[in-house]
Amino acid sequence: MSHADRPRAGHRAGGGPAVDGSAAQGPAPARVVVVDDHPLWREALSRDLDQAGFVVVGTAGSVAQALRVVAATRPGLVVLDLTLPDGSGVEVIRALLGPAAVADGFTGAVLVVSASGEQADVLAAVRAGASGYVVTSARPEELVDAVRRTAAAAAVFSAGLAALVLGEMSRAARDAATPSTPRLTPREIEVLRLVAKGLSARDAAQRLGVSHRTVQNHVHNVLGKLQLRNRVELARFAVREGYDDAS
Repeated sequence: MSHADRPRAGHRAGGGPAVDGSAAQGPAPARVVVVDDHPLWREALSRDLDQAGFVVVGTAGSVAQALRVVAATRPGLVVLDLTLPDGSGVEVIRALLGPAAVADGFTGAVLVVSASGEQADVLAAVRAGASGYVVTSARPEELVDAVRRTAAAAAVFSAGLAALVLGEMSRAARDAATPSTPRLTPREIEVLRLVAKGLSARDAAQRLGVSHRTVQNHVHNVLGKLQLRNRVELARFAVREGYDDAS
């Protein structure tokens, strides 16, 4: 990632904190690893995340280092640049989430934060298993919010990228054979539709008038029934089966 293309994530007028940490959600702070080849950017983003209530358990500047740090720290979320000195961030995603994953025990999510908004880069990251993709031209508070939403199991994309991803999934689905679908309860189907629309578990709970924990349980049950590994795969299934078209 070109240093000239990115904002200074840690800069704030008046020197105040980046984000009020009291807004952090969940019973425990999300554990995050930040991967980027520029030390100043890593430090600035890590500082913003710390101030927002996250726990940055490690940082890395290369593919090899990223895999070592993730294996050692077992984070819930990896914030990842695509351009690294020894390879692509897509390699990291595949190593963490792909069929031949080398990071045993990693069950978290990956949010790509990159200077590139090119279609090929976005789709490569999503196909590899990234939960979201945000360009570095976003404001620092938007980057922190994207991390927070990804940690809450939402699919997060910069403006204009969500339609690109959903369109590609729909096109791919037309050429794919549709497997038999296990029976889902009416409430599980409701949750699946909201996941397809990109809602987080907390937002889905508000929409359905139930608790956050209830929605999490429904998502867990649906993942088990469909034999899917994570919410990214669940969203892809929902789009392929047309649940995103439901009102």
